[in-house]
Amino acid sequence: MTALLEIRDLTVSYHTKTGVVPAVRGANITVAAGEIVAVVGESGSGKSTTAHAAIGLLPRGGRVEAGSITFAGRELTGLSDRQWQQVRGTDIALVPQDPTVSLDPVRRVGDQVAEVLLVHRLATRRAAAAEAVELLRRAGITEAERRAKQYPHELSGGLRQRVLIAIALAGRPRLIIADEPTSALDVTVQREILDHLEGLAAESGTAVLLITHDLGVAADRAARIVVMSRGEVVETGPARELLATPEHAYTRELLAAAPSLAREPLRPRRDAGPEVLLTVSGIAKSFDGRTRVVDDVSFSLTRGRTLALVGESGSGKTTTARMVVGLETPTAGTVTFDGNDITRLGREELRRLRRRFQLVYQNPYASLNPRFTIEDVVTEPLRAFDVGTKAERHTRAAELLDQVALPSTMLARKPAELSGGQRQRAAIARALALNPDLLVCDEPVSALDVSVQAQILRLLVRLQEELGLAYLFITHDLAVVREIADHIAVMRGGRVVEHGPADAVLGSPTEEYTRELLAAIPGQVSASPPPVTA
Repeated sequence: MTALLEIRDLTVSYHTKTGVVPAVRGANITVAAGEIVAVVGESGSGKSTTAHAAIGLLPRGGRVEAGSITFAGRELTGLSDRQWQQVRGTDIALVPQDPTVSLDPVRRVGDQVAEVLLVHRLATRRAAAAEAVELLRRAGITEAERRAKQYPHELSGGLRQRVLIAIALAGRPRLIIADEPTSALDVTVQREILDHLEGLAAESGTAVLLITHDLGVAADRAARIVVMSRGEVVETGPARELLATPEHAYTRELLAAAPSLAREPLRPRRDAGPEVLLTVSGIAKSFDGRTRVVDDVSFSLTRGRTLALVGESGSGKTTTARMVVGLETPTAGTVTFDGNDITRLGREELRRLRRRFQLVYQNPYASLNPRFTIEDVVTEPLRAFDVGTKAERHTRAAELLDQVALPSTMLARKPAELSGGQRQRAAIARALALNPDLLVCDEPVSALDVSVQAQILRLLVRLQEELGLAYLFITHDLAVVREIADHIAVMRGGRVVEHGPADAVLGSPTEEYTRELLAAIPGQVSASPPPVTA
């Protein structure tokens, strides 16, 4: 098989003020025309650095120290900026991870697609607008003409990602590098985006280098998988063979950690306990006085149990969670916590009750004050409620870090000095500071690598067993739900469409929407990986 992209013995380092940091060491990767190759690894494994080196977009300080990158027989290392401009877009195109950052917020999306055509002189100014609409249509966007006139903020995350695909397609490239193109998307939207990339590879012979931390996605989509760890390629091979008989210990760890490939819960399911802690009765929420984003939602949660509130973006699950903890006031209905109707409490009464329920957010970096030390972060609730002396709070902070398996030496660090998983542990420690009865976890693992995700889920299970906590677990990912939930409520369009014990909902769902969510989970036993088309 003739390689379209060939990376040989690639070594990349970052030159910083504090010294040289090696990022990739001796990596070897090949991609043939029409082939989908997935590069899998955790944050810091070197997978994105390798991809960015292949398109000449290394961040400042990044240098190719050794090795070779060839595309269709042409050596790419050492190209000038002008030469790279001739390669990017027409030979190799990039679909980046975050469309919010990658799209210009003050320009219409059609103009941003047309710009690629104009830069590469593939269309006249008059023809570019019409061709941009057609590219948006090819990227799977319905009503493409109307969407072309909109700004990025007017589109959903899935549509914005399709705009990035349209931009990548504009130059008719022979290779698309897709860098975590679906990691922030709901599972059904993720499936649609990946279906589209796979279809393009089959239809036009476009090769795809898919960068992902999700082995489930790689298993579903790639003909071959390359596994990277700490800057090195540790294993590579056909997808089915590598997943069936992984040779490297790190690959086996990734397989064991991936919730999309797991089938057993982290602990046995439990029936609803005798003591009801939270009762939500017919709550609704309207923000404009007419459209209800939450409509007649009811459920209950008992002590020491986990209820997963599942749905896609816009389903109303996060708004429901905010009403549960008193951050939003329901338009109708009641929320009762341990016998207290929090919808009718005054501000001071609600504040006192809030000691007993806490939030854990999706993005720990955004939810932790970057100017605080970890000790300040963890003890913030204690200071807010005037609990303990300064010395007692310090002791409590060390105890809390020990509970979440962080060393006390972390107390003096700032959030930026911690990894994503460590920051989420610190956020959980903060949530535990006041000994709450209920944690509302809003997508607490969706931004984490699969192995770190598995660690946090195991931590939550252990803390629940030790402290008797109840969890309201907000997520779009039924693969995660499978591991941790006792009961599931599925939301769509602001309403609960299915509710019951986890095994019943996962094993024999009654609603077509729930079946669609289950079918969209990547990494399930399915058809063979996509064939190579030369």
